[in-house]
Amino acid sequence: MNTQQPGNPPRLLLVEDDATSQGFFRTALEALPATVDVADTVATALRMGGATRHDLWLIDANLPDGTGLELLQRLRALHPTVPALAHTADSSPGMQRRLRAAGFGQVLLKPMPRATLLDAARACLGVGAGTSTVMEATPDWDENAALSALNGQQSHILALRELFLSELPIARDAVSVALRQRDDGALRKQLHRLQASCGFVGASRLGRAVRQLHQAPESDMARRQFDAAVSALLH
Repeated sequence: MNTQQPGNPPRLLLVEDDATSQGFFRTALEALPATVDVADTVATALRMGGATRHDLWLIDANLPDGTGLELLQRLRALHPTVPALAHTADSSPGMQRRLRAAGFGQVLLKPMPRATLLDAARACLGVGAGTSTVMEATPDWDENAALSALNGQQSHILALRELFLSELPIARDAVSVALRQRDDGALRKQLHRLQASCGFVGASRLGRAVRQLHQAPESDMARRQFDAAVSALLH
């Protein structure tokens, strides 16, 4: 239900811990227009949700201090009728079933085109309807995919890519540590975040390598392809 007063933009709570994904979501949602509050943890989201009644929650399925499922339950205790969208890089049917069963109106698979995000948000706010689609990956940097995700805003693409590249060495090292320690949970978390970020900035070669590594983390070929894709972007 759309609860904002006439003439006032809706107020949204975006819960996302990846900076690149945050930038994509915030830029797109502010164009509704809307006021977007951003939280990167369950704790911050609960504090913001307790202080303000938002018109829509957009919640990442996996957060540093908990899950989107847990967060939705706790937010619902504060405001039972606020609609919620989930976003995740986990394309498994099981994850999507759990999110829908928990009460999310729609599950958006990251990365998604800007139009898909806006259609879903408008549908929840009572001003339109939409469906979720998945952006196809292509080799190397995909300018068309990035332009589509950000509605042709080249300046936004450049800014997000700069942020993405500044954080890429940290993500690469975290993946390496998880592989070395055989920490499947940490590896999945890092790869999910990378997959979403790659889609938003059009880093298609790396996105493909991330998917291959996720499917076969024990594969030396998958690890070499991941390392080569990272190096190609950093040098």
